[in-house]
Amino acid sequence: MGHEASQNVLTGRNLGNNTFLTAIPILEFFAISKVANKEEAETGELTAQRNLDLSHAKKLAVYILKGLVFSAIEQRKQEGKTPLNKLDKIQSRLGKQPYLSLQPIVVNLRSNGNPNLEEVVSKNGDSACWKLQLSKDDILWVIDGQHRRKAMELIFDFLNISRKNEKYPPRNRSLYPYEGDPKITSQEELFAWDLVYLSAESFCTIAVEMHWGLSVKQERQLFHDLNNLGKRVEKSLSLEFDNGNPINTFIKNELEAEILHWEVAPKDIVNWHEDQGAIPRKDIVSINAILFLNKGNISGATPPKVDPKKETVRRFWETVQKIPGLGVPGAKLKTAAAQPVVLKAIAKLVYYFAWGTKSNYSYLEKLLSGIESVDFSHSNPMWKYYLLAEPERNAYGLSGLAEYLPSDDEGYNRDIGGFDSQTGVMRFGSKHNDIFPLLGDMIRWKLSLPKRN
Repeated sequence: MGHEASQNVLTGRNLGNNTFLTAIPILEFFAISKVANKEEAETGELTAQRNLDLSHAKKLAVYILKGLVFSAIEQRKQEGKTPLNKLDKIQSRLGKQPYLSLQPIVVNLRSNGNPNLEEVVSKNGDSACWKLQLSKDDILWVIDGQHRRKAMELIFDFLNISRKNEKYPPRNRSLYPYEGDPKITSQEELFAWDLVYLSAESFCTIAVEMHWGLSVKQERQLFHDLNNLGKRVEKSLSLEFDNGNPINTFIKNELEAEILHWEVAPKDIVNWHEDQGAIPRKDIVSINAILFLNKGNISGATPPKVDPKKETVRRFWETVQKIPGLGVPGAKLKTAAAQPVVLKAIAKLVYYFAWGTKSNYSYLEKLLSGIESVDFSHSNPMWKYYLLAEPERNAYGLSGLAEYLPSDDEGYNRDIGGFDSQTGVMRFGSKHNDIFPLLGDMIRWKLSLPKRN
């Protein structure tokens, strides 16, 4: 640690083992802690951690930075100071959410001796807490929380570089989605980031559970138990509860409240005969991820990426709702468009013409105005293109479609699904990322839009 320090702690017996519970300012915790992963092992420490996932740490860094900005705003309130407009603007661009918090980080003090504890007594003589004296050589070895600690490192690097250079890092390395020139010309904006740093130094704390004197073997066991005995939250429930992602917020506050006539269901209906016309939440989220981000998930969405596109995305949903058979009982049996992969195909085209490298407003208008003219019935032979022989394709008037579809190169998936002649139903396959670009090519051909390549 480099200096003598003490922490006020509460003592506990987690499943019978002595533990200390405390809250440490986030900057101080980073300074006095380490992670026994492979990087640290190079200095001679024994490994008790998995490899670091930098991508995951970056996502956590953005989340924690949101918390630090909120903390700086809250600190000014408690100190009776007037709000700072730049802090509010920074918070808005990062994205507000109903609540922010980090779960306690679990650490071990690899000490062979007994803890140096001094009782702290309240004014009425009761035991208030204990003061744990730590030497300059004591290190908090992180057992559960290495990605949170790495996120802190990324945040403090970002804050130090931005404040020192008065300039944000390049966009692909910046935790803050700034607009325009990266140079910070406003002194109020620099002051706002100073306040964020100062809040991390004193006001904003992280809860820590300390274990004492565990061996590396015990650390590894505790790491295993903490990371493997918990049950993961179902994806649909996670999406339903999350109000921090701006795409999720858009779906709940605008799509469901103002536009969609369909029910949004927690899970998919496997038996199509039981389909009541609802769209599963995971599917409406993935379709909007394509619309807003051109991605398969909504991770990394920020208000600056989402807000300018809302009007076009609203038009997409208003348009596809007009497709006959959608949103009514038996929708999947009535129209091929009730299968999410079809809506993903249209969503991809909307993104391409609205915001892609070859965006074109007139083509976007042609797409949105032409959707109602596309035959989305199961019987449309266009969907069966890869199931038909050449003479059948010609007989159905599909000969020109070959120019829009990629060549049948070996190694690429061209199995988009199967047609049940008895029920008259076209079921597209589950490999959506392979299938929806091909369906998009078919829609391009039908509406005489430019070819993909």
